[in-house]
Amino acid sequence: MKGARAELPKAIYTAEQVRRLDRIAIDELGIPGYELMCRAGEAALGALRSRWPDARRLAILCGAGNNAGDGYVLARLAHERGLEVRAVSVVPTDRLGGDAKRAWQDYQGQGGKVESFSPDCTFSEDVVVDGLLGVGLSRELEGDLLAAVQRINSAGRPVLALDIPTGLHADTGLVLGTAVAAELTITFVGLKRGLFLGAALDYRGTLEFSDLSIPAQAYDRVPACMERLTAEILKGLFLPRARTAHKGRNGSLLLVGGAPGMSGAIRLAAEAALRAGAGLVRVATHPESVDSVMAGRAEVMCQGTSTPEALEKLLMVSDAVVLGPGLGQSDWAKRAWVQVLASELPVVVDADGLNLLSEIRQTRENWILTPHPGEAARLLRTDTASVQADRLGAALSLAGAYGGVAVLKGAGTLVAAGVESISLCDRGNPGMATAGMGDVLAGLLGGLAVQGGDLQSVAQAGVLIHAACGDAAAASGERGLLAGDLMAHIRKWVNSH
Repeated sequence: MKGARAELPKAIYTAEQVRRLDRIAIDELGIPGYELMCRAGEAALGALRSRWPDARRLAILCGAGNNAGDGYVLARLAHERGLEVRAVSVVPTDRLGGDAKRAWQDYQGQGGKVESFSPDCTFSEDVVVDGLLGVGLSRELEGDLLAAVQRINSAGRPVLALDIPTGLHADTGLVLGTAVAAELTITFVGLKRGLFLGAALDYRGTLEFSDLSIPAQAYDRVPACMERLTAEILKGLFLPRARTAHKGRNGSLLLVGGAPGMSGAIRLAAEAALRAGAGLVRVATHPESVDSVMAGRAEVMCQGTSTPEALEKLLMVSDAVVLGPGLGQSDWAKRAWVQVLASELPVVVDADGLNLLSEIRQTRENWILTPHPGEAARLLRTDTASVQADRLGAALSLAGAYGGVAVLKGAGTLVAAGVESISLCDRGNPGMATAGMGDVLAGLLGGLAVQGGDLQSVAQAGVLIHAACGDAAAASGERGLLAGDLMAHIRKWVNSH
């Protein structure tokens, strides 16, 4: 596949940044626009043949602009290779211009036929290709383009989307009325932000990428707006331990939570911290929860704390704190919350620790906040739908309003530090949408924090490891996945880099 990469790159761009990369390649590096279009067609055909090697009949729907041009190039190349091609123009070909017009003419010059789209079209081909619209869409679909998307989705055939599924906003991932539900999307030049945000994961299918062999010097000129989390971030975080190491040198973590009836949350977090490599893991919990926490994990040191003095003794021998799993919002919980945050220790704040923070707002630089969208909405004084509609903006707002590092959980978890540095995790799976997963993440973050490293790096590494362990645990199926199933995989990840 010409210009293709085996793995997705780290850099993610806005639509305007991708357009700038295009302009640099064409205007400054001297690569003709039509040459880039032909490379895109080659990459698309390679992806199609790799995914559906037995496909012989293709329906390729072409709209306007360069996306249509990519479609017509693909049609020409597939026709040359002996595939049966049905090219359908959803936008009249007399409205094509520039490279897209040349692509259509070259396809016809090779004997290719084009039919005009009709709202009653049906598609029974082996694969349907979406070459309707690219990254420029900013308003809801209408007319024939809307009808074409509806016909693609109702065909029940595998769909390949070129660059981005038509109907997805390239920056937000929001659906503009409706969108093509692709099984495979191949995107070109740069990864578009909208392929990772909003509802994109429900529409893009598997994502492949081709840089169209644009030289690296073009990418050096355009800094990415965000980055994907990759295993590269783990290098240097897990240094080999001295042969004479002992538990006191591997970090002491305190976890505070576990109100009556919610002891499972703090137990899960504590075990995750141990699996992450923390040397000493202590739990400060409600006196009524001690027995259930101890019964679940004997290696955890657990103490019921009914007085400020008891909690203070534990804080004094700790390097960091996880505050919130199963904490509740009782008077006991509020007293513990205030006391922990009065200390200067690094803190991972989760669950009811966040809910209490939404009532008693404060800022701090040495903490990691780990809200799910509902908790984020309370912290930002908005609603969950608004958070999900602009997850990127919400993550940046959390970091800006509260300081430290914000981890906005969900499909495409975001890690924000300050108002400019943001990274995204594109691992994980729907099986992880179950009780206790957030507790495991909180404990994992705490376990990493006491072993050294700045909190942003800790948050990035913890989010990646958590998601990767969730994927490993789902190898036998996503449905029925339990938070505890991740434990067996954490140790592998913290020892493999």
